[in-house]
Amino acid sequence: MQDAIRPAMFVGIDVSKDRLDVAGLDSDSILSVANAPQGHEQLLGRLRGLVVEKIVLEATGGYEQVLVAELAAAGLPVVVVNPRQVRDFARATGHLAKTDAIDARVLADFGRRIRPTFRPLPDEKTRQLSEMLTRRRQLLQMRTAENNRLAFTRSTPVRRSIERL
Repeated sequence: MQDAIRPAMFVGIDVSKDRLDVAGLDSDSILSVANAPQGHEQLLGRLRGLVVEKIVLEATGGYEQVLVAELAAAGLPVVVVNPRQVRDFARATGHLAKTDAIDARVLADFGRRIRPTFRPLPDEKTRQLSEMLTRRRQLLQMRTAENNRLAFTRSTPVRRSIERL
């Protein structure tokens, strides 16, 4: 149930490899924490006890996965959205500049206005299969690249190295 004094919050998290920028916890400030276990715990500590309607973040090629799992395990309403939708929303609302802090605010605003629907998180077996398929695709691309290099390499030691790989 929503608190009559404090309306439900929409939180936006801009995720990068090393840092999380979080908007929506209070008026205009941005919380910036490490995208690492200690930063995740700090963020979870700030979110505990708050009335949060949605925590919105973009799919970032994997940098968000551990955080999403931790937020979901803590029973927090997290939703991962398509980055293209958010960019289109930002342009439509006049947010043309792009910084991590602006992106976090745009994500919170996107959650408030668009109210993206929750999708179930994949189970462990599905995540493992996805990672295995990604790795297979990477290996196939690597094999193709090495075969292309082999076709143009004259040096015997380099050829041997390519062939071993």
